[in-house]
This record gives sequence, C-alpha cells and structure tokens, in this order.
Amino acid sequence: MKLVIQRVTEGSVSVEGNVVGQIGLGYVVFLGVGAQDTEETARKLADKLVKIRIFADADGKTNLSLKDVDGEVLVISQFTLYADCKKNRPSFCHAGNPELAEQLYEIFLEQLRPQVRSVQHGIFGADMKVSLCNDGPFTVLLEA
Repeated sequence: MKLVIQRVTEGSVSVEGNVVGQIGLGYVVFLGVGAQDTEETARKLADKLVKIRIFADADGKTNLSLKDVDGEVLVISQFTLYADCKKNRPSFCHAGNPELAEQLYEIFLEQLRPQVRSVQHGIFGADMKVSLCNDGPFTVLLEA
C-alpha cells in the first residue's frame, strides 16, 4: 500500500461537478493498493497516518500530529500510484485488483474514523477532480 500525504490548509474532491468530500486543515491522502496488500497493511498505515508528526509546533518544528491540530483527512483512491513506467506506456500490473483495492480502501477509512474528527473521501473508481492547497508545500510518501 502506498500513501501520498499532502499537508493542506484545505482540500476537496468532486465527481460529475458535485463536491463529495471537503476538508479544512489536515491531509489529502492519495491511497494506492498493491496486489500483495492485506487488511493488516491497511490498518497499520491508517494508524501511522494519524501518528505521523508533520505539522509545525509553536517553534516552527514539524512536531505535531493530525490529532494534535484536530485536523481532518480527505482520502482519494489512486491505483496509478502503482504505475510501472519502465516503458513509455505505464503498466499497472502491481496494483491490487479492483475488488481487493476497494475492500482495503474501506478498511482504511473504517480504521481512521474513530481516530480523526472528520474523514472525507472520494468515490472509489470514479473520475474525480481533486483540489487542494498544499501547506508548505509538504508532501510525504508512506509505504508498507
């Protein structure tokens, strides 16, 4: 599983012109599921996401977690994180199949909900338009 985490001041996702998820201060997370990922992987990374300390404290040091700042999360499924670009046309053979990916995406969201004030998300498999204001910019990659 791969997570691209962007620290944001705001973010939203729209499907067919309708906003389906929107947050203020927090993380926009692009989540990719690999063919070898499990429920344990999804739960482990959700817990790590909540604990990672990438918000600035009063001294300007990245020392605060999502919980410390009462932040929100917007999760977007993105199988293209598993693109193999060795050739000019990307291959997605390492991405999890849609059934596995959707199941682990839902488990990831379920694991976050009791830990985060607001968990928003896109629609799995939909053509989505994502808008965000990256704060910093600050972007990190988590993999399991």
